[in-house]
Amino acid sequence: MRKHIIIYTFGALAACSTPSQQSEQETPTEMQQAETTLQEILEQKKATFEEKADSTKKAVYAEGIASVVNAKITETALQVGDLAPDFRLKNAMGEEISLYEQLKSGPVILMWYRGGWCPYCNLTLKAMQDMLPLYRSGGAQLLALTPEMPDKSLNTKEKNNLDFQVLTDKNNNVAKKYKVVYTLTDEVKEYYETGFGHSAYNGNKDGELPLAATYIIGTDGKITYAFLDADYRNRAEPMEVLNALTQTQ
Repeated sequence: MRKHIIIYTFGALAACSTPSQQSEQETPTEMQQAETTLQEILEQKKATFEEKADSTKKAVYAEGIASVVNAKITETALQVGDLAPDFRLKNAMGEEISLYEQLKSGPVILMWYRGGWCPYCNLTLKAMQDMLPLYRSGGAQLLALTPEMPDKSLNTKEKNNLDFQVLTDKNNNVAKKYKVVYTLTDEVKEYYETGFGHSAYNGNKDGELPLAATYIIGTDGKITYAFLDADYRNRAEPMEVLNALTQTQ
């Protein structure tokens, strides 16, 4: 159950501000209040899909989500209190980033996105970018992991004007350590392949994707917050992540 104590406008969604216009000294009370959360924006995207997609496609996608639910991945994935495995991955510019090196300077928000082809991911990335000054003012770094190839992740980073690290988790190797990987059903895999060439994004034909998981990892390497949902259309609320971050030592 998600709790939203205070709700604020995300500039990327409201189209009224940019990250460069936000000061690192801003506090939540200085941000413009609004009635829209990220999840409400995502719900609007779901409604559009339900309105425009044909019945076969809707059924196939629903069965795909059900298969993730039945696999109980949200139960077997790493949880709060678990030790986060270290990793070294390259960012969109080819630079190697280490999780534990990042933890030396403060907690890390670790999130996965499926790929730049996913509209729910792009909306989430933009919303997290808008919250980035507040995350950083709390001493945290944001790392986004994706199975898409470096040229694709660079395009995603530039398209969404992201100022945080986007790391390529080739073949979902790190995601597998965190146990957040699932396999697409054959029907969904076919839709993705014919629709936008999914295998070209990931550089393989495994048909595997990570949950849209978000963790907060404390400086001791332990997970202090975990958002895990079998439905890729649901994401961690950026303000909820900020609230959880304030409780992380």
